[in-house]
Amino acid sequence: MSRRAKPLLPDDQVLKSKPARPRDPAQPNLPFDPMPTRVEPCLALLKTAPPKGADWAFEVKWDGYRLALHIEPKGVRIITRGGHDWTHRFPAIAAAAKNLGLGTAILDGEAVVLDEQSRSDFGALLQRSLGGRGGKRSSAASVFFPFDLLYFDGHDLKGAELSVRRHLLEDFLDGAIGAIQLSEEVHGDSTALLAHACSMGLEGIIVKHRDRPYRSGRAGDWLKIKCVQSESFMIIGYEQSTVACSGIGSLLLAGRKGHDWAYVGSVGTGFNTKNAEYLRATLDKLKTKQPAVPTQGQEPDLCPADIDRGNRVSWMDRRRQLRHASYKGLREVQDNAAVFDVSERLVG
Repeated sequence: MSRRAKPLLPDDQVLKSKPARPRDPAQPNLPFDPMPTRVEPCLALLKTAPPKGADWAFEVKWDGYRLALHIEPKGVRIITRGGHDWTHRFPAIAAAAKNLGLGTAILDGEAVVLDEQSRSDFGALLQRSLGGRGGKRSSAASVFFPFDLLYFDGHDLKGAELSVRRHLLEDFLDGAIGAIQLSEEVHGDSTALLAHACSMGLEGIIVKHRDRPYRSGRAGDWLKIKCVQSESFMIIGYEQSTVACSGIGSLLLAGRKGHDWAYVGSVGTGFNTKNAEYLRATLDKLKTKQPAVPTQGQEPDLCPADIDRGNRVSWMDRRRQLRHASYKGLREVQDNAAVFDVSERLVG
């Protein structure tokens, strides 16, 4: 039986979500706007601590694939952050979207796979659904959590403030269960919410300014505060395993540095034998004679690879080297995940 996911809503009434407000029947009739074929997503800016005050709204930070759900009279499209059509990859979400009874809408959200505690599990999303070998499977287990409404009933809502967009979104999603569920706003002290999220093993929280329009890019209207710091890096090579000659001992990683690349260290934990074999087979097809990025005196048995895929690991310390890193999986090229930028981290 489908269940509703409320990982940040325990018995404590301080953290209980407020009920959705009723629709205002006096809302004006606005002229129809053309429906965008794609909207560049609004991105959250990483911060170490959450802001306080009534101007900010708080949500769970989901760990999955950022998607835009386009509902049109002619059908449903599910678009990745990079603009690729993944409707065929999420059949359960597409079917649920058709049953919402909406004429036209664009919902911004995250597709995840939930564990038994209703926490998003990125590894499970890759291994049980989208990952596979070649990433060609479809996902019947994924749940789409919309957290914003960009277009609705013929009206472009990107210029409206977040509180208005959320009001409309809650109207038709409140109480929904199954493959599409509202990413609920949670209420309480921001520091307590973050601590509670971390104690539950969640990735963190997202903080959004209630009065801001929807602006593409990382404008600072949305913030992300993480419990365990994780970012996407580029794999530039690997070091052979000292145990298995056909295995991988560690992956060498790079981050962006303006328009260039910078070596940030390696990761040697988090992948099992099956992961290592798949990575080795994939990387061996992409070997180059010279490292794509200088590796600062690594061992000579490295197999450099110029590969356009990121993997999720913990972020760098001030010495520009990864510390206590753990591999979480390969992201798809179409996902267009933002690769960690060393320049931004040094400035911030």
